[in-house]
Amino acid sequence: MKIGIVLYPTFGGSGVVATELGLELAKMGHCIHFISYSQPARLDSFYENVYYHEVVVPEYPLFEYAPYETALTSKIVDVSLYENLDLIHVHYAIPHATSAYLAKMILKSKGKHVPFITTLHGTDITLVGKDSSYSPAITFAINNSDAVTTVSESLRIDTLKNFVITKKINVIHNFINNSLYEYKESDCIRKSTVPNGEKLITHISNFRPVKRIPDIIHAFHLIVKKIPSKLLMVGDGPERSNAEKLVRELGIEKDVIFIGKIKQSYNVLPCSDLYMLLSDSESFGLSALEAMASGVPVVSTNTGGLPEVQIQGETGFLCNVGDIEEIASRAVYILEDEDRLKTFKDNAKKHAQEFSIQKIVPRYEALYLSVIQ
Repeated sequence: MKIGIVLYPTFGGSGVVATELGLELAKMGHCIHFISYSQPARLDSFYENVYYHEVVVPEYPLFEYAPYETALTSKIVDVSLYENLDLIHVHYAIPHATSAYLAKMILKSKGKHVPFITTLHGTDITLVGKDSSYSPAITFAINNSDAVTTVSESLRIDTLKNFVITKKINVIHNFINNSLYEYKESDCIRKSTVPNGEKLITHISNFRPVKRIPDIIHAFHLIVKKIPSKLLMVGDGPERSNAEKLVRELGIEKDVIFIGKIKQSYNVLPCSDLYMLLSDSESFGLSALEAMASGVPVVSTNTGGLPEVQIQGETGFLCNVGDIEEIASRAVYILEDEDRLKTFKDNAKKHAQEFSIQKIVPRYEALYLSVIQ
């Protein structure tokens, strides 16, 4: 098949999943055409059967905001015609699904049928999509997609609750390339971060309010009183300055390390002992799965799709949002006993195999074939 994949090129979950999906499909012999305004972060080399098409948005004095949706629609039409695409797969509803629908209608007028699949990833439904200014267009685009998927059952339920959807929604969970998350002593950062044998606790995010960064710091403040440990904060965003200030106020600045953004989480996670993800909402929790694939147990909130990723008491623990004392207590329980920690690590790595790219991607391939046929 010749497949066009429309995505955001950033480090966020939807862009990572879309890129990894395309690369795996290319390995399987399909021809993949990525379409975006910038080269995807994970598309960092030459790959056989993989092509990238940049959406260029002309700037005119007439426009206060450049019309990206129009430029994207035109690019989808152009690539579909000249690369003879069989299918378009758009990741994230806004504005990709509406652009794909318009492109489909333009192509139809030219005598070419190119169906499109929409994958909903989270905030396009739970946050941005609920805005009344977007809702009618998103509802229309979802209902007129040739197929619709969500990355978790929780997100499927949220979509049906927030929109009037007449289309069947298929749940295809996010996936992980497990081979990337193997411990390599030569690449491990433990020598520099925990030189005295402390436990290494990690958090990775875009530091938005929904991630509840202060909860992570307050929980760690309780943990470090009982377990010698360091907290590695990976990423950047609007909450970072306040987080650094809070760390200083609590007097734990020597135990908390902010390293900013990194391209590949698998350079950090396999060296960790525990991962914390305490969000208000997570459509799936891809970073938690990445941690588990690295053999790292997870203490997380029990919101959104996280209960679909974790096994309570085996791969880690699920706690109520904002329950700092419970979160810290669970973390200490995992870390305080070496045999127990090893059991949790082994369980996490084993369970992550259920979300392996080899198991999940064939489900997308089967969906593609059913839509084309």
